[in-house]
Amino acid sequence: MPLQRRRQSIINKSNTHDGNRSLIQDEKHRLDNLKERFIGAIDQGTSSTRFIIFDATDVPVASHLREFKQIHERSGWHEQDPKELLSTTETCIEEAMKAFREKGYSKSDLECIGITNQRETTVVWDWETGEPLHNAIAWPDTRTKGLVREFRAKPGVEKLINICGLPLSTYPTALRLVWLLRHRENVKRAYDEGRLAFGTVDSWLLYHFNGGPKSKVHLTDVTNASRTMFMNLRTLDYDDALLEFFELDRSKIRLPRIVPSADPIEFGEVKVGALQGIPIASCLGDQSAALVGHCAFSPGATKNTYGTGCFLLQNVGPEPVISKQGLLATVAFQLGAKRQPIYALEGSIAAAGSGISFLMNNLGFCRDSRRVSEIAETVPDSGGLVFVTAFSGLFAPYWIDDAKGTIFGITQHTQRGHIARATMEAACFQTKAILDAMEKDSGHKVQSLAVDGGMSNSDICMQVQADIIQIPVERPAMHQTTALGAAIAAGFAIDIWSTFDELKHMNRANRTVFKPTISEAASARMYKKWTKAVQMCRGWLDPDEVEIDSYSDK
Repeated sequence: MPLQRRRQSIINKSNTHDGNRSLIQDEKHRLDNLKERFIGAIDQGTSSTRFIIFDATDVPVASHLREFKQIHERSGWHEQDPKELLSTTETCIEEAMKAFREKGYSKSDLECIGITNQRETTVVWDWETGEPLHNAIAWPDTRTKGLVREFRAKPGVEKLINICGLPLSTYPTALRLVWLLRHRENVKRAYDEGRLAFGTVDSWLLYHFNGGPKSKVHLTDVTNASRTMFMNLRTLDYDDALLEFFELDRSKIRLPRIVPSADPIEFGEVKVGALQGIPIASCLGDQSAALVGHCAFSPGATKNTYGTGCFLLQNVGPEPVISKQGLLATVAFQLGAKRQPIYALEGSIAAAGSGISFLMNNLGFCRDSRRVSEIAETVPDSGGLVFVTAFSGLFAPYWIDDAKGTIFGITQHTQRGHIARATMEAACFQTKAILDAMEKDSGHKVQSLAVDGGMSNSDICMQVQADIIQIPVERPAMHQTTALGAAIAAGFAIDIWSTFDELKHMNRANRTVFKPTISEAASARMYKKWTKAVQMCRGWLDPDEVEIDSYSDK
């Protein structure tokens, strides 16, 4: 090589090296800055509330959790005290902020907060006083089974799913409101007098954080609104045909205004308490928040949250996909008014973590949920046992309202370990059924499944899941994916991030990957037995029993 060319080559390499070093320094500087930016996330779930403060690199800096009472007055009923939902949220904020200050930070270091909440849970209150008119009716509640049968017989029922994306069932919010109007005189009176405020838990929290009856801020976001059966999936607004179908007079009821999931202004700011003056920048239903927390921003990306129930969401892009396989079409997220909404297919399983709670609380297996995994590990398999955990019927893709929890295959050799494994397998089998349905609806073959939620902490459960679905299961090291999603959405609102590409490494470090360890044939044999058990549990309740179970106040 001539001397001049050799010198130029050395200069080019040196420039490249200097350029790479400059890029590394820029990235380090950027990360250092993100570590000093903080976002709070309220995560109001089905059984507990938590408040977590994250830095902008996804690291939790301070947090607090508080459980609250579940009210079960009758079989199939599931209620919560709206005031306790609010008070536990306030307590979590106070305690987490105390821990935040103990680490040397102050409230001024917190740039904003986001909210994520249990979906479909119905709250009604007096618009003038802010007082609840009834306990919140939680999403697993099945008292509306009789109403489902009644409304399924109405003309036009077949058109609903194309408008709102949801099949008529006990799951969405709409029929809980109808039940309250028919069975609670004070709710009906408030409706007739124009004082009835209706909302899901996000609306209840936003109403009070913004000043309650003094300010009368009444909002919800597109993800929560898409769970009510009142919102048109394409217009992202209330649909008069839907309201008319459910026999609601729009002029008599205070419905929350629907806004995008992330916005620097729309959600207002906290007016009282430890966060007074802090902007609220995001709001998403919990499963949408988990999808964002997994950074599932590409069509086909799929996650499963193993909470009280089990919820699979698959990003299907900017156009809704109306399912032909028994799934739900829903809004995944809309991270700003100038951004297009992203839609998802969803499959919901009524019982997941609640199955583990059943073993602990009802059958006395243990007091710590982690012990259930240890009990399951005492046996090599479920011993032929199949547990259809239909405590609230079966949700997607089956939608069997008249099923009850049923265990098949019990012998004199059945042990606690077999029951523990069969309980875990129930969620895993239903997950497979939903993934199969998603592939048919969307055309996206899932390459891996991102997981979060309580049951995902069990190695044996996640290994069983990988074996049953025959694809890798990926579990992030940082488990608070739902709260992280609310924080990420809030960060978009205040321009901490402006593109999805900036988040490609978020929550990816130290993931545990579970790969299938059994053959496809063995997996197919297990799933065939599960499918048979599902068919056998149909029709446990006769129609007249459903009516009594749903309507009786005696």
